[in-house]
Amino acid sequence: MMSNDPGGGGGGGGEAGSSSSSKPASASAADQQQPAQLSRYESQKRRDWNTFGQYLRNQRPPVALSQCNYSHVLDFMRYLDQFGKTKVHIQGCVFFGQPEPAGPCTCPLRQAWGSLDALIGRLRAAYEENGGVPETNPFANGAIRVYLREVRDSQAKARGIPYKKKKKRRKPNHEEMSSSFHQMQ
Repeated sequence: MMSNDPGGGGGGGGEAGSSSSSKPASASAADQQQPAQLSRYESQKRRDWNTFGQYLRNQRPPVALSQCNYSHVLDFMRYLDQFGKTKVHIQGCVFFGQPEPAGPCTCPLRQAWGSLDALIGRLRAAYEENGGVPETNPFANGAIRVYLREVRDSQAKARGIPYKKKKKRRKPNHEEMSSSFHQMQ
């Protein structure tokens, strides 16, 4: 973490031109006006939050964020389906349940379950970071989890690939690590 002192953290912290004598007096004010470089996740979260806000404003009548509830979130996810890139075979399609279809079909493109799940996670965090109360977070509502589970299951069935939850890796404890170290010697 960088300090806010004009000398750049004292002692020439490795940055070119970090000495205060080589900078004009107005440079520190200009540096403070530029936002810090956001991580990819933070940038995507901000974009998602702005897109959701725009979606609410485009509703007729417009919906204030304070009036937003889980049904608006469900509608937003269904709206996003039109921009999806994942082919989801319908029940009557000859390729339904086949992981590698042999040819093209007219089945719709949808948002992939993983994309929706990640989106909801980012919007859930953004809601609270923007002043929302966790107890009223529409992205954390049980109906959203049910919808995501239904999307996941239907997409897995349509592709013929069962969804398997990834197992969390167990961190070896100190005793296991030291015993395996001694076995290696």
